[in-house]
Amino acid sequence: MRICDAHCDTLYNLVTAPDKQNDITMERLKKGGVSLQTLAMYVGPKVPLEQTQILFENMLSSFDSLKRQGWQQVYNPSQAIDGEVKFMLSIEGCEVFSPGLSTIEEYHSRGVRMAAITWNHENALATPHCVNANDGLKEYGLQAIKEMQRLGMAVDVSHLNEAGFFDILYKTHIPPMASHSCCRAIKEHTRNLTDRQLRELFEAGGFVGLNFYPAFLTDGLCTLDTLIDHFDHMMALGGEGKIGFGSDFDGIGTKPIGLDNPEDYPNLLQALTRRGYRQSQIKDIAGEALINYYARI
Repeated sequence: MRICDAHCDTLYNLVTAPDKQNDITMERLKKGGVSLQTLAMYVGPKVPLEQTQILFENMLSSFDSLKRQGWQQVYNPSQAIDGEVKFMLSIEGCEVFSPGLSTIEEYHSRGVRMAAITWNHENALATPHCVNANDGLKEYGLQAIKEMQRLGMAVDVSHLNEAGFFDILYKTHIPPMASHSCCRAIKEHTRNLTDRQLRELFEAGGFVGLNFYPAFLTDGLCTLDTLIDHFDHMMALGGEGKIGFGSDFDGIGTKPIGLDNPEDYPNLLQALTRRGYRQSQIKDIAGEALINYYARI
């Protein structure tokens, strides 16, 4: 079974906190049976563009160092192989695209295959969920998203506000994805997706990776069943074959009970079985849904 995770912040930690003990290690990925780990280049706090560009270069250099140690980069989730660990690059916060459309192709040439339009501050493309819900994509943002789509780079709406989300759905022709998001109907938070967003995203052929951060999942005790409650809700809105994992490991301070790091993925798969999910559905959630999404874009 191919297990694919659509989001983690490990590269940022390696650059900004090199002594930190990370959730993501090669040993843990192997023990958990992970076939594809997406490594986000996270924009971090708002700083001048030049500092962000330096940060991104340092994260790319850190990844180059990992590749010299045997970490294998891929350029499409379809390259994931059961029993092996591969890595794909993404971006969380598209500040580095602000100088012009040519920057998108530059990052694509370096292996970036997914990009979240915003993090938690406004940029040249769009407005995040935590600023307001009503400002749509900026003119340059729509141009940038169409260029990403032309190149086959997945457009990630996690952290984006609602107006920007629907601009992508209605003004472009390729479905976006949410790499690490949860259901607002279960846990009220602007970071989470509404039923309307989820329903229309699934209808369009998009994908949602479930975020493992307890603060986005519940007001109470967060267990493996809490995560499955969100999966159940997405399934009821048309998410079968279009949902998966977006852990946010190395970017979250607390974890669900029984899911502390990638080594614990078997616990989550077993919990899905106990809840009555069929083997084919579990395979989809584990990784095939993300792989199939990339075949649609």
